Amino acid sequence: MTSRPNPTARQSRLGAELRKLREAAGVSNRQAAAQLGVSPTQISHLESGRIGLSEERLRRMTEFYDCDDIALADALVEMSLPRSGNWWEEYRGVMPPQALDLAELEHDASYVRAFEVVHIPGVLQTEEHVRAASVFFEPSLSEEVRKARVSFRMCRQQVIASGTPYDVIIHEAALRMRVGGSEVARAQLEHLLLASERESVTLRVIPFTAEGFAGAGLPMQYFGGVVPQLDTVQFDTAHGAEFIDAPARLSRYRALFESIDSATLPQDASLDLIRRVAQEM
Repeated sequence: MTSRPNPTARQSRLGAELRKLREAAGVSNRQAAAQLGVSPTQISHLESGRIGLSEERLRRMTEFYDCDDIALADALVEMSLPRSGNWWEEYRGVMPPQALDLAELEHDASYVRAFEVVHIPGVLQTEEHVRAASVFFEPSLSEEVRKARVSFRMCRQQVIASGTPYDVIIHEAALRMRVGGSEVARAQLEHLLLASERESVTLRVIPFTAEGFAGAGLPMQYFGGVVPQLDTVQFDTAHGAEFIDAPARLSRYRALFESIDSATLPQDASLDLIRRVAQEM
């Protein structure tokens, strides 16, 4: 069991799910350690993602915890398997770890729901939009670092190309932001219209005229896991991406997305609004 000083979000989530199973089964840290033949400290490290388990030992633990959900057990085993060769690994040391975690989460998701108020969702941004936003928010970046960050954002768009169901809700305010100037902003809206032609993409708009809509705080993404227990909500904050997976909080965000849904225009009307805004640029 080699220790990981900086576990990824996936590794930490696996540990957290094992802890939930252990606690639900009423098994103590010491009892789990005895079953696995390790120290209680190693169980703590396992549940924090700092060490991993072989497939055989992981299945033994889920059986010991009376996990009768075969789909969940299989999903946990899949999470535990070593990974290499994924495109985001090329950016390790260049991009913040949370950005790599986000790319991996997008890659693994069975579906994605996104909500944005004043920004175009990252995986739907044009290269010119990404660069203009980067210059605005981080003017001191070297050209080399900026180029890498723009490249990383473009690579994240593989989630759209892969056919992963992507349901995005954008407020009209985001459509009217002239990031990079009118020409870049118009091209960005045309790119949204092009993306909406993909069968896997659902794009809807909340207009300024929406009755009763009171806002919904921070923009967010909801990632569907292989099983519902592995769903995740992600926020962008001033200190980077934040990931939420507590069951009670996930339930609240599912309900919040349903409330947001009720304020949107149908997709055809949403696309018409995007076209009108583009013509005004």
